[in-house]
Amino acid sequence: MGDTDVTTDANAPWLIVGLGNPGPEYAMNRHNVGFMVADLLAERIGGKFKRAGKAQAQVIEGRIGPPGPANRRVILAKPMSYMNLSGGPVTALRDFYKVPTANIVAVHDELDIDYGVLRLKLGGGDNGHNGLKSMTKAMGADYHRVRFGIGRPPGRMQVADFVLKDFASAERKELDYFVDRAADAVECLVIEGLERAQGTYNS
Repeated sequence: MGDTDVTTDANAPWLIVGLGNPGPEYAMNRHNVGFMVADLLAERIGGKFKRAGKAQAQVIEGRIGPPGPANRRVILAKPMSYMNLSGGPVTALRDFYKVPTANIVAVHDELDIDYGVLRLKLGGGDNGHNGLKSMTKAMGADYHRVRFGIGRPPGRMQVADFVLKDFASAERKELDYFVDRAADAVECLVIEGLERAQGTYNS
């Protein structure tokens, strides 16, 4: 599916997926920034995550955007399957809520972008990200991504060790600001479209 699919049915819901790993030991890991953005969006919507039946995910249903044509129905989700199995829960939610693939937004950490920088796009590769790899294997690559930069590991640190460590103390000073900006970017994408969101948030 391409960009045109997003506007095919203005009444079609959007599925916003924050990628991460469940459990308190992972909560502040770099790999869990998708969960952090999802949690902030949940606060804005004013709901609480609940278990989504057989989908192995936590979800909130709500609406974002101003009253009128720009108001969008959204399903906000956090897969509870661990990162490398995210595709199963996301596909189950897509099918249950009848969401076009082009109306799915994955919010995830991105190694090849400097810390706090955002990049929004539709489709593309997984760049070694296990959550995206699982989603693409399950349903194809034609979904939106909000890529949250975490930078590369220092020195000889392995990538797996780096992404599964908490944000450094210096990073945490700006983390709330960057998470807030990423949540703004998701809302802009859903309400105003990819091109407008890219123009505003692709820094």
